[in-house]
Amino acid sequence: MQAIYPPKDFQSLLRPSGPRLARSTRFAVRSVYRSDSVHFPNGVGPNRADWQSSCAILSSKVSAVDQTSADKSNAAAVNGHKSPIDLNLVPIDKNKKPQPPSTTPPQKPLTITDLSPAPMHGSQLRVAYQGVPGAYSEAAAGKAYPNCEAIPCDQFEVAFQAVELWIADRAVLPVENSLGGSIHRNYDLLLRHRLHIVGEVQLPVHHCLLALPGVRKEYLTRVISHPQALAQCEQTITKLGLNVTREAVDDTAGAAEYIANNDLRDTAAIASARAAELYGMQVLADGIQDDSSNVTRFVMLARDPIIPRTDRPFKTSIVFAHDKGTSVLFKVLSAFAFRNISLTKIESRPHRNRPIRLVDDANVGTAKHFEYMFYVDFEASMAEVRAQNALAEVQEFTSFLRVLGSYPMDMTPWSPSRED
Repeated sequence: MQAIYPPKDFQSLLRPSGPRLARSTRFAVRSVYRSDSVHFPNGVGPNRADWQSSCAILSSKVSAVDQTSADKSNAAAVNGHKSPIDLNLVPIDKNKKPQPPSTTPPQKPLTITDLSPAPMHGSQLRVAYQGVPGAYSEAAAGKAYPNCEAIPCDQFEVAFQAVELWIADRAVLPVENSLGGSIHRNYDLLLRHRLHIVGEVQLPVHHCLLALPGVRKEYLTRVISHPQALAQCEQTITKLGLNVTREAVDDTAGAAEYIANNDLRDTAAIASARAAELYGMQVLADGIQDDSSNVTRFVMLARDPIIPRTDRPFKTSIVFAHDKGTSVLFKVLSAFAFRNISLTKIESRPHRNRPIRLVDDANVGTAKHFEYMFYVDFEASMAEVRAQNALAEVQEFTSFLRVLGSYPMDMTPWSPSRED
C-alpha cells in the first residue's frame, strides 16, 4: 500500500486572484494527485511544516483576496493565506501610542462590508460565531475557548472570512443537531473555504419561549426563530395549544432582539434564557425542545491544521467525489471497514459544478443521475498508519479527496436536564 504524498511544490498550487477584500470570495476546487511513495516517521512529519503538507492529501487552487488593488501582487503561502504583515492588514502609526485591545465584544454583528483591515492581535483569542450575543453559538464559542473574545457575525460566510482575513483567530460554527439534523449551509462552506477543523464541541440546547413583559400565550399569533430551533420545538408548540404561524429568521437570539426592538406584543421567540436577560424578555415556557437530549455539534475552524496525536481519541473529517456517481461508495466505505475504523457521520451534498450526470441508453433514452459530494467523519487520527492507508486506498476510487481536519473528539460529559 502506498503512503500518501503531497505535491512537492505546494506553494505553486496556490495562486492569488479574485475580488477585493470586502467582497464575498468563492473558491474553485480541483483535485491534485501524486503517486510517489514516502515514509512518515510515526505517521507524521518531523516538524509542523511537514505535517501541514502531508495532511493536505489533495490540494486545491485557491482564489485569494487582494486587499489594496489588483495591481499589487500577493505572495502565496501554505494553505492559501498570508501573515498579517504580508496582507498589510495592520497600518502602524509610529507616533501613536499603542492601545490595549478592547475586551468588550461588539454588540453589532459583523456584516460582509465589515471585512476590512483587522485590529492588532492582543493576547486574547478572538472567536467568530454566527448570530448576536445570547445565541447558542456564542455559548459554544465560550465552551470551546473559555475567556475568549467572541465576535458575532451576521452570516456563516462572514465567520469563515473573518478567520481567513485575520479579523478572528478561530470560528465556532454548528454542523449538526440531534433533532434537526445537519446544517447543510456550513457543509457547503467547508468545501468552498480553506479553513481547517481543529476541534469539536457538543452543546446541550435548552430552548425557551420568550415574549415581551406582560404578554400572555393566548395573545400570540406568531413564533419566530432559527429554522433549526423551530424544527426542534414543533411538537411542544403544538402541545402548548398555540395557534401561531412559524417564521424563520437568521438566529435565535436575533429573534428575541427583533421583538424587543420593534415592541412586537403578538410575537414570541424561541431562544435561550440568556437571550431573555439580554433583551428584556420574559420566559413564557422553559425547556420547550421536543427531546431533552437536544445537542448541537459545533466545529472549531482555524487557518492552520493542528498536529494529530495518538494519546487521545481523534476524529478525522474528509470530503470526496467520483466521476462515476455513487457506484464507488461501497468500495470507499470498505477501506475503513477493512481496517476497523468506525464512521460517525456520512453526509451527501449535490455536486455544485456538476449536479446532474447524463447516461445514454439506446433502449430507454437518456438517464439522469444526481452527482454528490460525500462528507465522512471517522474515529481515527491522521497520525495512525491505518488512517493514512485507508485514505490512500480511498484516493484510488475517487476523483476528488480532501482532508477537512484531524482533531480531538469532544469527550466532555453533559447532562440533558440542565442548561449548559
